[in-house]
Amino acid sequence: MRQYLPMFPRTALVTGGSSGIGAAIVDLLQSEGADVQSADLADGFDVADSDAWGDVGAVELACLNAGVVAGERDVSRLSDDAYRRILGANLDGVVFGVRRLARIMEPGSAIVVTASLAGLVPASEDPIYTLTKHAVIGFVRSVAPQLDERGIRINAVAPGFVATPLIDTSRFADAGFPLLQPEAVAQAVLLAARGAETGQVWVVQPGREPLQFRFPNVPGPRDASGAAVGVPPP
Repeated sequence: MRQYLPMFPRTALVTGGSSGIGAAIVDLLQSEGADVQSADLADGFDVADSDAWGDVGAVELACLNAGVVAGERDVSRLSDDAYRRILGANLDGVVFGVRRLARIMEPGSAIVVTASLAGLVPASEDPIYTLTKHAVIGFVRSVAPQLDERGIRINAVAPGFVATPLIDTSRFADAGFPLLQPEAVAQAVLLAARGAETGQVWVVQPGREPLQFRFPNVPGPRDASGAAVGVPPP
């Protein structure tokens, strides 16, 4: 008789799950039979509030998806409130979430963070949003080894422009530029969640299958003799 692996995930948490990509992730996971909790500011859950994370319980999959845009291209006009708001949602929400989940998740669990293509390339239309997404990707890649010691995988998805309330879809339509649908990003999230690897970033673009981004190596140091020097001890 053929043996089937247990369904993964059976339980899930999705931040920012009330609209856009988050809602699509919730719908997909529920269609797969998972018991899904949505944690959204619209429901009173602020990912930037460290105390709020204290009530979050263990799940097999956590999708740290909540995020906002700065809405200001000109950094000289950026207000303190707007700056703190985007840092809270896009960075604190990920760090506080991972910190809590690292304490309570069981081995075999997974975390997937919604980053952005703006975390891999310069995006001059919103430098502060770009700042946060670069930071998110760096954090995911750097925290992966210590989570792996606990048996927890963490990966990120980096979608291009997605048809959500965060962007003006009309200007893309007028230019004939294809937009991702939230459902395509949700499928990439599930793909990343079910994969065996950790510390990876999955790029999601219209008309393409999700693919792992290959980061280029940087030149290493050389000693006084000109010989290459290995990686420093941790």
